[in-house]
Amino acid sequence: MNTYQEKLDLLNKKKEEALLGGGKARIESQHKKGKLTARERLELLLDEGSFQELGMFVEHRSNLFGLDKQKILGDGVVTGYGTIDGRTVYVFSQDFTVFGGSLAEAHAQKITKIMDLAMKNGAPVIGLNDSGGARIQEGVVSLGGYADIFYRNTRASGVIPQISAIMGPCAGGAVYSPAITDFNIMVEKSSYMFVTGPNVVKTVTHEEISSEELGGASTHSTKSGVAHFTAGNEVEALEYVKKILSYTPQNCEELPPSLPYEATDEIRPELNDIIPEESTQPYDIKEVINGTIDKGTFFEVHKDFAENIVVGFARLAGKSIGIVANQPAYFAGVLDINSSTKAARFVRYCDSFNIPLLVFEDVPGFLPGTEQEWNAIITNGAKLLYAFSEATVPRITVITRKAYGGAYDVMNSKHIGADLNFAWPRAEIAVMGAKGAAEIIFRKEIIAAKDPEAMLKQKEDEYNEMFANPYRAAAYGYVDEVILPEQTRERLIRAFKMLENKVDNLPKKKHGNIPL
Repeated sequence: MNTYQEKLDLLNKKKEEALLGGGKARIESQHKKGKLTARERLELLLDEGSFQELGMFVEHRSNLFGLDKQKILGDGVVTGYGTIDGRTVYVFSQDFTVFGGSLAEAHAQKITKIMDLAMKNGAPVIGLNDSGGARIQEGVVSLGGYADIFYRNTRASGVIPQISAIMGPCAGGAVYSPAITDFNIMVEKSSYMFVTGPNVVKTVTHEEISSEELGGASTHSTKSGVAHFTAGNEVEALEYVKKILSYTPQNCEELPPSLPYEATDEIRPELNDIIPEESTQPYDIKEVINGTIDKGTFFEVHKDFAENIVVGFARLAGKSIGIVANQPAYFAGVLDINSSTKAARFVRYCDSFNIPLLVFEDVPGFLPGTEQEWNAIITNGAKLLYAFSEATVPRITVITRKAYGGAYDVMNSKHIGADLNFAWPRAEIAVMGAKGAAEIIFRKEIIAAKDPEAMLKQKEDEYNEMFANPYRAAAYGYVDEVILPEQTRERLIRAFKMLENKVDNLPKKKHGNIPL
């Protein structure tokens, strides 16, 4: 029988084997590529000394294709729990130095175990993905392992925050787990995601394309919208994870963390000078956002995708809020397919985790054209309408300038459940712009006039007099108050304070049928 010391020595030896993972040579190879190891990433992500590993001694169980001679402790993924800023999180970090980080039965079971624990204990799950995909040698059990993870991602959605950091390859079926999670962070030049790689693409479609062009960080942050953030390196990617969590509660039953705040003079005169005199001139809505919120707290999400709408987290009087804002500096802030889906996803995240919503509206309508219509702007625009209508968190809209057509309804109007609606004095709330409206309403008079251009201008002025202001909407109660821009912050702080105990229950149902 082994003595206590012998057992202790064996344990230490096993731990050393597990800690080395794929071996010193392969760890050095990882460093040469400019990449951290799976354990180094966890050390940087979590509070010092807080990581508790689970499943360190797990090995794969396959004896096929010589795998019985290649058993490595941990089976290519480090799993466990720790804290970030003192708050519990559950983590898994795939180890590319072991079987290319490939997923198989034991590997998947380690991940699903910590996901189950996260759900039971109401804490976020963070996945650091760096995997070549399914382990071919294990066949169908690898595919089953992925499905086990996808199922848990779906069950956890809206219950606990789920964040994926793509630190290397993520291909084939592996991409669907990050796709279900709330946020994806990619590292420039060293991470990529695609369902089928460049070789398959070349075989099937005869297109020549690199991994970076097909599924790199730049591609997914600007073209597909799969990546919410891109980081210049792995350390920056891990900082993004921490920052997201700083605005988010542990689970759907908690409130987001707030910071101490002492009220001062909340009037912001700089907001008075942002809107140009000419209503067709652009301006940067981020100036309005930063002029309203607590200084330096805006954290933009999906920055490089669908730039005609801006979404992100911020703090107002120390409390976490989500912001959705049309961007007049890009395509005049028009709503299109990508901006609608981008904003809808963010609205649903905030609503899931009790983060109040603030909307800055300056929208001339939906983008016209065959490309938009044929690619279902109707269905995609409806996603944003549905997301706002379903949201039960406190919701406030500030109309800074234009609110035209159906886009007025969609951008969190009172008619779809907004709690309060403020407007700046130069807000225009109408079915369409004055010129187009005058051409339709006064068509006969303009044609019959001796000087049709002068008549059109006269009718434009009449229409502007009636609708190019917020007071008609205010008379109907669709706008609660017309405020000076400098008063915006002070009014919003009061309003969100008033709404902090809001209770709004949806009709009893299994779930709605969002227009996907």
